[in-house]
Amino acid sequence: MAVPQVLHSEWTKIRSVASTVWTLGLAFVVTLGLGVLISVVSNNDFDSMSREDRLTFDPTYISFAGMGLGQLAMIVFGVLVVSNEYSTGMIRTSLAAVPRRGVFLFSKVAVATVLAFVVGLITAFVSFFVGQLILGDHGASIGDPGVLRAVFGAALYMTLIAMFSMGIAAMLRSPLLSLGILMPFFFIISNILGNVNATKKVGQYLPDQAGTKIMQVVPPLHDDAPYGPWGGLLIMVAWVAAALLVGYALLRHRDA
Repeated sequence: MAVPQVLHSEWTKIRSVASTVWTLGLAFVVTLGLGVLISVVSNNDFDSMSREDRLTFDPTYISFAGMGLGQLAMIVFGVLVVSNEYSTGMIRTSLAAVPRRGVFLFSKVAVATVLAFVVGLITAFVSFFVGQLILGDHGASIGDPGVLRAVFGAALYMTLIAMFSMGIAAMLRSPLLSLGILMPFFFIISNILGNVNATKKVGQYLPDQAGTKIMQVVPPLHDDAPYGPWGGLLIMVAWVAAALLVGYALLRHRDA
């Protein structure tokens, strides 16, 4: 089967499964909704903030406050895209139709990545403009230094989270096992490692800890990370590449 046919096949698979489509919609709703809530709270509390908090006030990053929860939906999307065929047993039919396993996996990842990026881009821009509208005089403009980079960076972050999840799902093949590892990793382990002094230097190199740097315009107080926004994004890209390459290696050398 030629590559364009494989891409079309993967597009058909993704859009025909309601759960994968719904997770993308949920990523938008959750990110925007929580971002709106935090923007309202931040705007109301601005006058009572300390001088230090005002100096590090980052209206752009506040718009993306819902990203931490919205990435949950992107993780589920990435896992389902890859592991659905394993849970239904359709993987044998798919690999029989596309015996070149590299073409099979990376066509699936390519189609899902484009979808994730489109949703991420829409989510990032809508969240930013709605958040700044709520923040009013305390908000930022899209033309301010670093703001446009942060907005596009938010879209890239959501996309990379989905891609990383695809790589993990390709390794583990089970949706339950993949989600059982990814959810605690991002929502518990990463936060603990990134906020405890003894492990902070290790935690700042985890994919989500490094990747969120791209969304920041004003550095947090006492930020001692040895990399900037683009450096953090490159660290996240390295994690994603490693996950996908290991997933491909395992797919290539084991039975369906």
